[in-house]
Amino acid sequence: MTQNNTVNRQVLLASRPVGAPTESNFSIAENTIPVAQEGEVLLRTVFLSLDPYMRGRMSAAESYAAPVEIGSPMVGGSVCRVETSLNADFQKGDWVVAFAGWQDYSVSDGKGLVKLPAMQNPSYALGVLGMPGFTGYMGLLDIGQPKAGETVVVAAATGGVGSTVGQVAKIKGCKVVGIAGGPEKCKFAVEELGFDYCLDHYQDNLAEELAKVCVDGIDVYFENVGGKVFDAVLPLLNTQARIPLCGLISQYNLTELPAGPDRSSALMARLLVKRIRLQGFIVFDDYGSQYGEFSQQMSQWVSEGKVKYKEQMVEGLDNAPSAFMGLLEGKNFGKLVVRVGADDMETK
Repeated sequence: MTQNNTVNRQVLLASRPVGAPTESNFSIAENTIPVAQEGEVLLRTVFLSLDPYMRGRMSAAESYAAPVEIGSPMVGGSVCRVETSLNADFQKGDWVVAFAGWQDYSVSDGKGLVKLPAMQNPSYALGVLGMPGFTGYMGLLDIGQPKAGETVVVAAATGGVGSTVGQVAKIKGCKVVGIAGGPEKCKFAVEELGFDYCLDHYQDNLAEELAKVCVDGIDVYFENVGGKVFDAVLPLLNTQARIPLCGLISQYNLTELPAGPDRSSALMARLLVKRIRLQGFIVFDDYGSQYGEFSQQMSQWVSEGKVKYKEQMVEGLDNAPSAFMGLLEGKNFGKLVVRVGADDMETK
């Protein structure tokens, strides 16, 4: 299905998933295009970001943000064109970053919209220059506080967050070890992103291989996966190691605790004895005021080629559910973005 200017397609949450989401948890509706009132703008979605946190929004469980209601559009960051403006701060044709969700059109009063400058790749505002890049940048530099010569480990190393963490750590003079799913991703992390090592988390001897490359232990572990990756990292953490925690994608589809003994006491003892700092964070809640600083610095690094970026583009809003389900299984390679509509002002 292609975007047009007569209906507003929306991907709705049809039911709450139990375990991994399936196609039946989503439905596609066609509704009338909303109309902007005085002080508002009509936005047309061009690019939609798909991110792991969306799985949490599909659940009714308590979290840092309200869940998506059944029958409502899925939430998500987007890059949009202003189609109609009755707001003096915006003009027709402006590029903006919005939280418009999984739909073709939306109306905003302008609050929370970020106007984009002219840029060759506006979709980058959803990745390396947007929330994932901001998450990696602030989590590493503020919580991780890497120092030259230290060892930094990051999982999901070729994703939007992980790739930023590793490259910024290299800029800061660190030894960087990535963990990713499959030899192709690992090769990319080393040869294109400049990581010192990258290990395949599908291999049976991950813990042993990690110990071989982290001969001086681990000073910073950027946590966004959890599960067996964290199990491999934990014994190698140095005294006063730092762990920025922004996600646990390996656990999002679980319906109960993993089988095995309760290891929480051993974990707490390790944190105490090694004086390890473990801190969770929600980037815009905790660091929103520093976005301008991040944007300026990251834009410079990208333009200078110091930070490289890989984007996986999926065509069509109707393909968003299957792409999202693949994201939760690690099938994406790079930051996952859906092209919802045309770049120019002529909707196709």
